[in-house]
Amino acid sequence: MAEPVAHLDWGGDGPPVLLLHGLAGYAGEWEPVAVRLRERGHRVLAMDLRGHGGSVRHPRDTSANAHADDVAGLLGRLGAGPAVLVGQSLGGRVALRVAVEHPSLVRGLALVEADARPASGAPGDAAIRWLRSWPLPFPDRASAAAWLGGGAVGDAWAGGLEERDGGLRPRFDVDVLARLFDALLRAPSWPAWTAPGLPVLLLVAEHGILAPAAVRAMLAARPDAWSLGVPGAGHDVHLERPDAVAGFLDAFLAAHV
Repeated sequence: MAEPVAHLDWGGDGPPVLLLHGLAGYAGEWEPVAVRLRERGHRVLAMDLRGHGGSVRHPRDTSANAHADDVAGLLGRLGAGPAVLVGQSLGGRVALRVAVEHPSLVRGLALVEADARPASGAPGDAAIRWLRSWPLPFPDRASAAAWLGGGAVGDAWAGGLEERDGGLRPRFDVDVLARLFDALLRAPSWPAWTAPGLPVLLLVAEHGILAPAAVRAMLAARPDAWSLGVPGAGHDVHLERPDAVAGFLDAFLAAHV
């Protein structure tokens, strides 16, 4: 069942673009990319996924389909569908599930450092261990940014924290994130990636976490896909290189929307 979700709307008169953050992220981290897309005439939206940010923190349902229903509900309320869905990492998994469950709402898919193949084993364990390792609470935003990687990436991660219980803490519950992460990683997403006629983009960072085997498999299945690499960037490429990401997305949108 869809839950009310927090969202940001940068306006614009062009076809809608919905930006979806990754694990432990939030809508506002997309600001540098969103502003650039808005300047190019696109209608730009972003949302906090369930369990994240200003959306419901302890959802009863952490399934992949519940995430897809949240997106469908938001697009319906805003009259913003069909939209191009742009998903970074876990957000890419959500975008794929929307394309499976609500194909009429999806005009195109842009996956940023996101694998379309269902995972096996315990794929999310390392990420969850890292979230549990945070030395909470952080005393101030500068300390948080430094611990979370420094630079634009650290600043963006620190920007998602809130003042609570004597310091800065994340706007999520790690136990909730562990459940929803596992559900989304295991959900069948491949049918969306291989859907004939659906424009798709795969954006890969040089120092990201998307395995070369995943890239090869995805491009073999969709030889018509746009595939672009960003040199010198890591997994959070949208934070490190917003100009490049916005430029690639703008070109993709111009060609397919």
